[in-house]
Amino acid sequence: MKKKILFLCTGNSCRSQMAEGWTRALKGDLFDAYSAGVVRHGMNPNAVRVMAEAGVDISGQTSKTVDDLPPVEFDAIITLCGHANETCPFFRGNARRMHAGFDDPPALAGDAASEEEALGHYRRVRDEIRAFVEAMPDNLG
Repeated sequence: MKKKILFLCTGNSCRSQMAEGWTRALKGDLFDAYSAGVVRHGMNPNAVRVMAEAGVDISGQTSKTVDDLPPVEFDAIITLCGHANETCPFFRGNARRMHAGFDDPPALAGDAASEEEALGHYRRVRDEIRAFVEAMPDNLG
C-alpha cells in the first residue's frame, strides 16, 4: 500500500508543486503525493517551466489550500518553507510531520538581473527538491 505524503508550503505555487511533481514522477510506486499551501497563490509559471525542462509536467496541477484537499489520512506531512513549518495546521491521524526547508525561488528571482538569472534560482531549487525526493523514503525518518 502506498504511503500518502503531503508537501506543504506557504502559497502552493512553486516548491510544494515541484515536490509533488517529482514524487509522482520518481516515486509514484511508493507514494501518493499531494501538495497544498497555507494560502493559495496560483501556479507559478516559472516553476511549471523549469519542471518541464526536466521532463516533469506539472501544468495540470492546481494551487490549493489544506481545506481544498480530499479527506485523506496522511502518513507524512513535509513543510518546505519556514512559514508553513511555523503555521502548519493540525491534521488528524498519526502523520509524521517533518521540515525540509528550501529557498524561495520567486523571492530570489525578484533581485535577478535577467530572466536567465531568475530561472537559475528556480532550477537550483528544482534540483535540490529532486535530490530530496530521490532519497525518500530513507530521509523521512
